[in-house]
Amino acid sequence: MLRRFHILLLACLWAAAVLADYAKQQRGAGDPTQPVGTNPIVKFETVYLGQQNANNSCSHRDLGFTGELQGKWYALFGDTLWCAEPLTDPSKDNTSEFHGMVRDSLSLTTNDPLVVVDLHLNDDSPVRHQKQFVPFNASWGEDNTYGFGGTSIFETANGAGGIFYLVNANDAGLKGAGIAKIELVSGVPTVTKRFGVSGYWWPSPSTPRYGDVAAFRDPRSEYVYAWGGAPTSITDTTDAQYVYLLRVKAADAYELSKYEYWWGEAAGGWKTGRPLTEFGVRNAVMWFVGQGQFVWSAFWGVYVFVHLGPGSGDVLLRTATSLEGPWTPDVKVYTATPIDGGLTYAGVAHPYLDASGKTLTISFTNNNHIEVIKVTFSK
Repeated sequence: MLRRFHILLLACLWAAAVLADYAKQQRGAGDPTQPVGTNPIVKFETVYLGQQNANNSCSHRDLGFTGELQGKWYALFGDTLWCAEPLTDPSKDNTSEFHGMVRDSLSLTTNDPLVVVDLHLNDDSPVRHQKQFVPFNASWGEDNTYGFGGTSIFETANGAGGIFYLVNANDAGLKGAGIAKIELVSGVPTVTKRFGVSGYWWPSPSTPRYGDVAAFRDPRSEYVYAWGGAPTSITDTTDAQYVYLLRVKAADAYELSKYEYWWGEAAGGWKTGRPLTEFGVRNAVMWFVGQGQFVWSAFWGVYVFVHLGPGSGDVLLRTATSLEGPWTPDVKVYTATPIDGGLTYAGVAHPYLDASGKTLTISFTNNNHIEVIKVTFSK
C-alpha cells in the first residue's frame, strides 16, 4: 500500500509541474475555469489542532466529508482499515499488517473536531469496527472489494437525504457516478436505495464523475450541487483535469429527469434533462483541483471552496459569489507535512462549529490520518 502511495505522489508532483505551466498560459485567455478578481481572504491565523479519531472504535481512514441531516452533522469516510484487536488507539497499530476494512464508513461529528462517533458498527470484540455504509449489490456484479467513493451527504425532503458516490471496480476501472437515498433507521442514517439499473446514473466513460470532487446542499437555494471530474475516456493530460457541474432541487434528487447540467455560460448555462455531451474549457467550471468541500461564509458573504493543491499539501481557499463561478485565486492557509512520505488530500469543512463564519475548522487526509486545523479570519 505504501508503494502505491509513493507512485501516486510522484505522479501528482509531475502533473502539478506540467499543468501549472498550462494554467499560466490560460490566464487572460478567456478561460472561465481560471481565477479572476481578488480573494477577500487576506488576514487570517491558522492553528494546528491535532488528529481526528473515533471515541468508540479504532481504524485508519481517509476523506471524512461532512454533511447535515435533520439537524445533525455526519462525516463520510473512504477506505476504512480496521486496527488490530484490542487496540483503541490507532497510533499503536502496526499498519504493515491487514486486519480487515470497508470501502466507506459513516460517523457522527461532535463539538470537538478531533472526535467522531462511529456508526454502523459490527460485533467484533472487544472493539467493534465499522460496517460498509454504501452497500455493494452482488446482482450488479459487485462484491466487497468495490469502492463507493462519496463526498458529503445532504438533506433532500421529508427527513430523508442522499449521497453521490463513484462506483470503483478496482482493476476493471470506474463504472459510474450514482446517488443513493438515505433514511434514518433507528435514528441512524442508512442507505435504503441505490438508483440506476446497475447502481449508477452517469457512466464514467461518457459522463463526468459527478460528486467525486464535491457535493453541496446550498443553504441559500433549493438546490444540491455536485462537481465531477472528466469522463474516463478523456486521456489528454490537460483535458482530463476539467471539472463539471450539475444541480437538482433537493426535493427532486431521486428523479433523474429533473437534473440540470451546466453547459457553460457561452453554451446557454443550465439545461434541464440534457446531460453534458461536450467536454472542454467552455463547459467546465474548474480545472486541476483536488477533492474538497463548499461552504457559504456569512463572514465574507461569499461561497468558499476548501481543497488541497494536488501533490502540494497546501490547504487552499477560493471564493465566489455564485457556485457556477468564476472563482478567485486560491489563498494558502496551511501546508501539511506528509506523514511517512504519503499523500495529503481532501479538504473538508466543518462549518457547524461556527455559524458566524469568523472561524473555519478544516480537516484533511495525511496518509490515512485525519488532521485538523482552525483558521480565524479578520478584515
